Amino acid sequence: MIKLFVGLGNPGAEYEATRHNAGFWWVDALSRELKAPLGFDKGYFGQVARTTAGGQTVWLLEPQTFMNLSGKSVAALVRFFKIKPEEILVAHDELDIVPGQVKLKFGGSHAGHNGLRDIHAQLGTGDYWRLRLGVGHPGVKSEVINWVLKKPSQEHRVAIEDCITRSLKAVPALIAGEMEKATMLIHTSTPPRPKPPRKPDAEGGAATTEAA
Repeated sequence: MIKLFVGLGNPGAEYEATRHNAGFWWVDALSRELKAPLGFDKGYFGQVARTTAGGQTVWLLEPQTFMNLSGKSVAALVRFFKIKPEEILVAHDELDIVPGQVKLKFGGSHAGHNGLRDIHAQLGTGDYWRLRLGVGHPGVKSEVINWVLKKPSQEHRVAIEDCITRSLKAVPALIAGEMEKATMLIHTSTPPRPKPPRKPDAEGGAATTEAA
């Protein structure tokens, strides 16, 4: 069962709408859904909420340490409340998934994501759950940092917001520890198919507008 929902991002207005903050967007939406407002707690280096859902205590956390020190915040909270790694879900931006899609995964490598890298290091394990929110890939590795620190196009932002709304439907199953059911709910919630382009040469035109 999930006791701690973590959203990854960077603090500050200049980062608020960037792709790297998709995890914050997800926890913000969960905070509204559970009516559990976030407030800064310096002891956990982040925005924190504590509430009861499904008959158990649930924590929400948005580290305010900047992305590459996210584990400092996560570790402080889980050690104090003795939360096990497998009871943690981390929502984060995912380059290898297109905007509008979301995947639930347990364990594995950090795949170069600096937020996950630090959580791995601080917890001493990668055995926690991840909610991978698709933000797409710029197509060139050297452009990745620029890509995640920029705002998505309006079309992509709407697609990401839609997938956040759909994946929240799995939260009761996540809290109950019904991980197969949660996975099914998240993975079968596919976005509506886009309308076909009027002309063949119009296809895929919007996808690369923010790459540079």
